Amino acid sequence: MKEILKGLALINLDQPVEGYRDFISCWLLQKNGLNILIDPGPASTILHLTSALKKAGVEKIDLILLTHIHIDHAGGTGLLLKKFPEARVVCHPRAIKHLINPEKLWAGSLQVLGSLAEVYGPVAPVPQANLGFAHLIEQNGLTIEAVETPGHASHHLVYKIDDLLFLGEVAGVNVPLQGSSYLRIATPPVFKYEIYRASLQKAAQLKAQHFCFGHYGHRTDGEQIFMQALNQLEFWLSVIQKNIEKGVLEEDVILEQLLKKDAQLQSFHLLPADIQTRERYFCKNSIKGMMSYLLEGDD
Repeated sequence: MKEILKGLALINLDQPVEGYRDFISCWLLQKNGLNILIDPGPASTILHLTSALKKAGVEKIDLILLTHIHIDHAGGTGLLLKKFPEARVVCHPRAIKHLINPEKLWAGSLQVLGSLAEVYGPVAPVPQANLGFAHLIEQNGLTIEAVETPGHASHHLVYKIDDLLFLGEVAGVNVPLQGSSYLRIATPPVFKYEIYRASLQKAAQLKAQHFCFGHYGHRTDGEQIFMQALNQLEFWLSVIQKNIEKGVLEEDVILEQLLKKDAQLQSFHLLPADIQTRERYFCKNSIKGMMSYLLEGDD
């Protein structure tokens, strides 16, 4: 557990897969007498999470805020509630039924992620009594604003708490680098350009000083984050469109072009080799989402 600010800590949820380190952020916010977790992560690291909480002296969890229910962010919620059964879980209304009965969520995760889903671990059900949603949550004098940002997933939310903004994957993936930055948008299938862009713009209007990524870490340059993400969105689409017009549909070929031309990927070579491999995989997944959108249209 790494303290970022007074009352705010990042719990790193490394996975036993090459490159999946410094990748999943679980956030612990302790404020106004409340213990709040944002994105508890997959089932595979719930024991690590509960151990970290115990070492920090956390004996209760009041709120679990889920930015979305992809299993690397929320798959361990049901298991965590066995340890903290009093916790209230907040998620998008569309996600509630999938947490109560996670069979479709698990099957879809297996289809999309394959063996990686097995690493993350199966999804345990969340009791309906623990689940709920409100755009504004007020407790102990603290106001939590849940804002719908369905670009990365139809059930995606960001949470604004005072001067903190918990981004999930609305602005993509951040890799902290000394003296540089690496930001990569996350546009997996099913991707809708208008919705993704609108979600970025909506999040950019939420004034905050501290920006907490689901993947990964903390930044304070919010204006730069959203400018980079919006520019990257437009640039990737233009490059992919030009390749489609030429009949070039190979994701590897397009990725090499982006690595050479995208200003936000110029620090790619600074990433450790194993993280480069991970990022190549997810870059191609985002290219696939954009390509499907451009080929099939916004049906």
